[in-house]
Amino acid sequence: MPITNLPLIAITMGDPCGVGPEIIIKALQSPQISNICRPFVIGDKLAMERALALCESKLEIHEISEPEEAASAPPEAVALLVLSQLSEFDQQYGQPGVAAGDAVFRYICTAARFCQDGRVAAMATAPISKEAMHRAGHDYPGHTELLAELCGTDDFVMMLAGDVLRVSLVTIHEALADVPRLVTFDQVLKTIRITSEGVRRLTGKSNPKLAVLALNPHCGESGKFGNEEREIITPAIEQARTEGINAEGPHSADTLFHFAQQGAYDGVVAMYHDQGLIPLKMLHFDDGVNITLGLPIIRTSVDHGTAYNLAGTGKASEKSLLAAIKMAVGMVR
Repeated sequence: MPITNLPLIAITMGDPCGVGPEIIIKALQSPQISNICRPFVIGDKLAMERALALCESKLEIHEISEPEEAASAPPEAVALLVLSQLSEFDQQYGQPGVAAGDAVFRYICTAARFCQDGRVAAMATAPISKEAMHRAGHDYPGHTELLAELCGTDDFVMMLAGDVLRVSLVTIHEALADVPRLVTFDQVLKTIRITSEGVRRLTGKSNPKLAVLALNPHCGESGKFGNEEREIITPAIEQARTEGINAEGPHSADTLFHFAQQGAYDGVVAMYHDQGLIPLKMLHFDDGVNITLGLPIIRTSVDHGTAYNLAGTGKASEKSLLAAIKMAVGMVR
């Protein structure tokens, strides 16, 4: 594909106090990226310069003022749309701060707007600090919920995916005590529908096979451990099947992933965060990708956090970000 036809991908820098800037530099040094897209970073110049030095990179910063300018950036450069001017104090490694939290919020909003306007093909996001964003007055549980609000949709699903497992969540960032009341017929059915369409796009299969997990141990043991399976989850699966969706379950979470990792299913619908993401990250810790399904834009992300304990050491792996950028390009195509 000619360089001029490669899709523009916006990469949000994430929290400058974490590993975001350095994994971006490592990822952009890879020909795997330059051969498939024209990436540019939305972020802070001082933070990116610090990451260049930390990674002993030969890349150089090439400032741009509009996304389209990234298409003509030199191949040895990091195209950077500067959106903040943080001081050294504002970006101390491992120290979430108000100024950084506000800057991160603006990076995400700007990238989403570019996607909505059709100026870029997709966005890939580096990790953020929810604490820093909250302290800056932006009270969102995470990227997923913020992007859903920016796009004006309630029909969104968080999925983490690798080459083997693809897991979506009925409830996302919620206290475990709140999960049972949030697992409703409508929410389970919506998640199955959006997951089916999302996995279809990811795999190219016209009717992907989904496994839907139970909420309770042993699928509730005929009501002994709970009634959510027979009163909520099973009816939602049955309704999905009448719509032509290839969904099965509910399956007990303690055994299902053994079969899923062997390729028995194209996707898994989990009821809550840790139920689905512990096995996913056991298998795809380095190359897992966070995808927000149901949005009118394409957004992928790393499947890890700011890794404050590694920030500034140069030891953080860029594999998840590489996978996120490649998956975004694949979804564009």
